[in-house]
Amino acid sequence: MGNTCIGPKLGNNGFLQSVTAAVWKTRQPEHLPLPNKGDSNSHKSQENSSLGSSKADANGGTQSTPPPHLKISGDTEYGGKPVDAQKEGNNEKNSNVNKPVEGVKENKPSHVKQVSSLGLRIDSVLGRKTGNLKEIYSLGRKLGQGQFGTTFLCVDKVHGKELACKTIAKRKLNTEEDVEDVRREIHIMHHLAGHPSVVQIVEAYEDAVEVHVVMELCAGGELFDRILQRGHYSEKKAAELARVIVGVVEACHSMGVMHRDLKPENFLFVNQDEDSPLKTIDFGLSVFFKPGNNFKIARLRAE
Repeated sequence: MGNTCIGPKLGNNGFLQSVTAAVWKTRQPEHLPLPNKGDSNSHKSQENSSLGSSKADANGGTQSTPPPHLKISGDTEYGGKPVDAQKEGNNEKNSNVNKPVEGVKENKPSHVKQVSSLGLRIDSVLGRKTGNLKEIYSLGRKLGQGQFGTTFLCVDKVHGKELACKTIAKRKLNTEEDVEDVRREIHIMHHLAGHPSVVQIVEAYEDAVEVHVVMELCAGGELFDRILQRGHYSEKKAAELARVIVGVVEACHSMGVMHRDLKPENFLFVNQDEDSPLKTIDFGLSVFFKPGNNFKIARLRAE
């Protein structure tokens, strides 16, 4: 006696192969493409498989092929605008990006040469031809620095006399007013020449890039530095210095000149002696005036 198993016989490959053969259903041969029948037969088999997949979708199965591409009449894209119209709109936007914005200064490329200042564009700042400064004088160490010019030690090549040379860069003279200020400064120094308390001008020179004003050297330093060194002045000494300053102002006004930049830094001693003469310098802001002119404190310009 023994147990008898009812079902498919076990194959040579074992129990799993037998169970798989019993459970898995083979495909119907009518749905398989027939090999070696040509292109027409393969086309018919593709149509049959499409119909079969459509029927499977209708019965709730999974679609095996993607849906056909849906085209809307008029070739429109998202937003309801035609493709050509949208392309034109994008081109207009791109062109507007490159347009300069009103009120905004456009940055110029570094390789573009900028327009030079007025001092370099005009024929002459002084309005006349002059000699060559470097043929007559030798420039030495730096003595001082101003807004437009730098003062150097200047030595006469023939006599060896030490002077001061104020060099003004023409590239800093951007406007007609700047050029006129230089001309007026030199004119006023010639106009006040001979006064014992005003620095004496020797000559003015001009080359391609600079204007040079040669004047007497005041090697004693500024009144401002002398006050700091001493700490205080006696009443008598302070009165003497005040008398010199007031005398310069009176002389300038009597000759129709307003200095407009009086300060201890613009009064220099001729030498280091205690009783050195004191002289006024820097007439860059000075102007001529006539009796009856009215001046405003804020602008200090003649009306």
